[in-house]
Amino acid sequence: MLRKKSFDFFKAMEHLSTNALQASTVLDEIITNFDADELPQKSTTMHQIEDAGDDDIKKIMHELYVSFITPIDREDIVQLVDKLDNIIDGMDGLTYEFAYLHIHEMRPNTNQFIKLICDAVASVDQAVKEFSHYKNSKTLDQNIENANKIESLGDDLYTKNLSLLFAEETDPIEVIRWQKVYAGFEKVLDACEDCADIITGLVIKNS
Repeated sequence: MLRKKSFDFFKAMEHLSTNALQASTVLDEIITNFDADELPQKSTTMHQIEDAGDDDIKKIMHELYVSFITPIDREDIVQLVDKLDNIIDGMDGLTYEFAYLHIHEMRPNTNQFIKLICDAVASVDQAVKEFSHYKNSKTLDQNIENANKIESLGDDLYTKNLSLLFAEETDPIEVIRWQKVYAGFEKVLDACEDCADIITGLVIKNS
């Protein structure tokens, strides 16, 4: 009788981080080449990635329930999966905000936000992929540090652009729109830092 192959929790989490990386690429395309008419179609791709991530999470949770042994504590897997989900949800949420806030064009410096987001998600993705062999990894610490540094840069960019928004924009509706969008950008960067911090804690715990 063939024995069932054990579920690879690390690979499952890596797949989830790959989903986040794909989502950042879609968000980059939406923002860099923003076209309100094309937003619904491009957003559909983002929503599909988010749905795939939800399916991955359901599978991981099911396996946590039925598996006798897990490579790290169950609650630690849940915690890391939740943080990865927050990154994807944050990017998906931005596409909804662009739609219901009736964004017609990107403001100056918006490209700086998406660059930070793409870099932060890429660092998290690499950190997740290195996590399974953290004892021998030569790049895990650097990727975690990168995610934290990028979040700090994001805080500065958020403060600067919010200040310019209130100082220069005379349309109160436009102020409300972009205050929400900037907060959405910062939320994604915060989620990346949270994920990196969780990995740091799990490395310490399991060392």
